Order: sequence, then structure tokens, then C-alpha cells
Amino acid sequence: MRILQRLGLLAVSIICAQHLLALDIIPYPLQVETRDGVFTFAPSTTILYAANCRQEAGFLHDVLDNEHHLKVPANPYTPQQTAGAIVLTVDATLTARQGKEGYDLTVGKDKIQIRAASPTGIFYAIQTLRQLINSGNTIPCCHIFDKPRFAWRSFMLDEGRYFKGEKVVKQLLDEMALLKMNTFHWHLTEDHGWRIEIKKYPLLTAIGSKRDSSQKGVWPSGWSSTTYDGIPHEGFYTQEQVKDIIRYAAERHITIVPEIEMPGHASAAIAAYPFLGAEDKQIRVPVKFGVQYNIYNVADPKVLNFIHDVLQEVMALFPSRVIHIGGDEVRYDQWKNSSQVMTYIQQQGLASPADLQISFTNGMSHFLETHHRRMMGWNEILGGKVHEFNDNQDAVAREQLSHDAIIQFWKGDTSLVIKAAAAGYDIVNSLSDDTYLDYDDKAISLGKAYSFEPVPASLPRRDTARILGLGCQMWGEWIPTVESMEVHVYPRIAAYAEVGWTSRQNKDFRRFTDGLPALEARWTAEGIHWSAAK
Repeated sequence: MRILQRLGLLAVSIICAQHLLALDIIPYPLQVETRDGVFTFAPSTTILYAANCRQEAGFLHDVLDNEHHLKVPANPYTPQQTAGAIVLTVDATLTARQGKEGYDLTVGKDKIQIRAASPTGIFYAIQTLRQLINSGNTIPCCHIFDKPRFAWRSFMLDEGRYFKGEKVVKQLLDEMALLKMNTFHWHLTEDHGWRIEIKKYPLLTAIGSKRDSSQKGVWPSGWSSTTYDGIPHEGFYTQEQVKDIIRYAAERHITIVPEIEMPGHASAAIAAYPFLGAEDKQIRVPVKFGVQYNIYNVADPKVLNFIHDVLQEVMALFPSRVIHIGGDEVRYDQWKNSSQVMTYIQQQGLASPADLQISFTNGMSHFLETHHRRMMGWNEILGGKVHEFNDNQDAVAREQLSHDAIIQFWKGDTSLVIKAAAAGYDIVNSLSDDTYLDYDDKAISLGKAYSFEPVPASLPRRDTARILGLGCQMWGEWIPTVESMEVHVYPRIAAYAEVGWTSRQNKDFRRFTDGLPALEARWTAEGIHWSAAK
């Protein structure tokens, strides 16, 4: 019995030691081996880089200078000079083991070696290295092999409601990069504001980017608020600004996926060009938040031409293969009250307004496919009754959505996810009750965010590859200031980053929260407001 007790105590001590030795890295790597000793930066320390990761070497050079006041020169790699160096090498033969985003990081007393199959893997190793540097400019010796669990790890910023500007977006991109998030979902058009310059249609920003006032409130009581601030709000990005932000993101290995809403959430565009609306009448940019009635008249060829023109300019700006077309929360009332739309539905042999939306969405998918792009939309684009404001008969759909579409799930139960995966659709799981950052931390605590599982437990194993990953969404109705946005985003964005990157067996909420103080100190130093609620 005593032997068994001693063995039990030994097992407990080993487990405790492993926990104490866990390095403060968020998101946590796949394999971590701690070793004796430290690497110490010296005046002779250099960064040696292979030719195809010069940009990443420059990024590391700047980080060491800006964050630690270390002047470490970056030079092309030569095998004879590796002692005391940080060596960055790319080897495409590692792809089979690491994938395109994985890396192998070895910190020794006299050298740091980073190997990856691509420059992206080198970049992510650098993010890990940043979190390992101690206050004395030393790095604990270790070996880390790492790769992400999911390929799609996104953060969405809704600027249709409140424009935030270049400085805020770039700071968000910086924090995403550190957390190894690879997709910035940029919600640029809404009922309440059009935020991107379209040269062929200048009134989209001259009129559509401005509103007279804004409904005041906080989530969730704000939806019923009758108070308005009376303060005009406006703002948009020029195409040159968009290009600069795309470049900035690309340097951080982040793809920007633009969202251009259609056929609903279109009031700002209709206010600018009334012919676009199903009622063909002048409206103002709404000041009340929530779902609006105004939608595009998709039975009119002029409206389709407008949408194609907008998408052409968007595709010319954004290199992302994926273009998000929204497709959510479409009220069918205006279509049902339009003789032109109802005649079109009849002529096309469509069963319902939902059928019309699928037919329209398939047309957009085909248009994007002809330009070597792929359409993404919220799960309403599949058809079916998702919202109580549409009648059951209006939701009946015979049309089938293009299987090239990526479905971003936000509404409904997980049976819809399982059904879509079984039908062969790729899915980004963004279920609102688990991933909406506009919800306060009572509705989605840090622990709840951390425990989110993108793959439903009842999803058959054969369909799990259909789950591309997850998105967390910062909707904008109740965040008029940067500070109000930040306290909703931080620290929960770190939890979602770990959901997207870290293997299920390595997730540990205690270890995660123990590692947060280092990130919180960084956010404070950067002037970022964060919530202390855990």
C-alpha cells in the first residue's frame, strides 16, 4: 500500500512539475519540451535568414528593437556563422508534417533555430519567440513543434455601424498576428453605413457613409432603446487606405476577407441610389439599429449590374480568394409587396422569396467563380426558416445553393451545421451564443469563450474536415468608442485564438488564465483597454 501511495504522490508531483514548467504561450503549442538553461542576447547576436523569409527576419528585427530595445542585425544565412544566432530557414519538405503554418523552434544556450515549410510558419514561430523573451532579455531553452488545429481563425470587425479608422484596424491586426489569427473579416457595408470607396458610385460614400444620429444603448437592452444621441456619424476608407491596410495585414500573414452585404442590410446603398431598392423610393440612412426592411430589388437587371460593378472594384482591391456577401436577416416584405419581384419569382419558376434569395446568391457565386473567387455567406443563404420575422411559406426553398459556397453559421442549432456538412458544404462555425463579442461577459464569459468547440459532438467523423474553423465577431451597434470596443474584445479574443490553434488535448483553462498577465501587460503598454472579468 505504501508503495502505491508513493507512486501516486510521484505521479502528482510529475503532473505539478509539468504544469509549473508550462511556458506562457497563447495560443499554446502542440508539443513543448522545456530544457535546462537560457539563451541570452549578446552584442554579437544576429538574425540569419534564408532568402525567402527576409520579410519575417525584418519583422523580428523590428520587434526586438521596439519591444526590448535590442539591436539585432538581420543578415542572409551562411552555415559558418550560426553560433549565437537566430537562424530562420524554410524547407518545403516539412509541409507533410507541419502544414503551411506550422514550425519547429529550438532554443539552445548558444543558438535559436526556426525551421518551417513556409514563411508563414517562420512568422508564427516568431510570435511564439516574442512571448518567450523574459524581462532580462533571456529565453528559456526549449524545443517546440507546433501547427494549428484549424485553417480558418478569424476575427470580424463591423464598421458599418461605427467607423473606427486605420489606426484602430492596424492595432487589431497587430494583436491578431501575435495570437496567430490568420483572417480579418472586415464588415464594410451595412444599413447604417457604407465604409468603402467605390469609384463608379461615389454617392455610396458621399451619402451612404453618413447618418444624422445613432440609437443609444448597451447590449442587450439597447435594442428597445428610444434614445438617440443626435450626433452625426460618418467615415469611410478610400481605396488607397484599403490597399495600405491590406499590405499591412499581408506582412502579418493575415488575409482580409471583405464583406459586402446583399440582398439585405442595404439601406445605406439604397439611400445613396434609390433605384436599388425594392420600393424604388428615397430613404435616409437609418439611425435605429436592428434589422431593416429595405432590400435590393434583385429582379431588376440594373441592380444586378450595380452589384457586379461593386464586386469588380472590391476584387481589384482584395487579393483574398474568399469574398463574403452577407445574406443574413433578409426581410421579404418588400419583395412580397413588389409586383416586379413577384412577377419575376413566378416567371423563374421559384417557390418563394427564400428561393429567390438562393437563386440570386447562386448568381453571385457564379459571378465570383468566373473571377477565380469563392463566395461566403451567413447560413441564411442555405434557405429554410431561421428567423421569426419571415413566414414559414416564404422560407420554403426548392433551389439548392452552390456547393462552392462557404457557410458561416451564426443562427440556429447545431443540427443545421451537421446537415450542411453532410450536404458537402465547407463551414466556419460562428454560432452567436458562443462567439459574438458584442454580448457582454455575463452572456459569454472568458471561460465560455475558451470552451467553445467548433466541431459539434454529434458530427460524423467523415464530415469533420468540413469545419474549416471558427470566427469571433465584434458587431458594432453598441460600441461607439474605441474603448467600448476594446473591453469587449480583450481578453476574449485570446480565448478564441487558442480555440482555433491549440489541439483539444492541450487546452487547459487554468494554464491559459495563468498566461494572460503577460498579454494584459502588453495590452496596457499599448494603450488597449481590457476587461478584468474572468
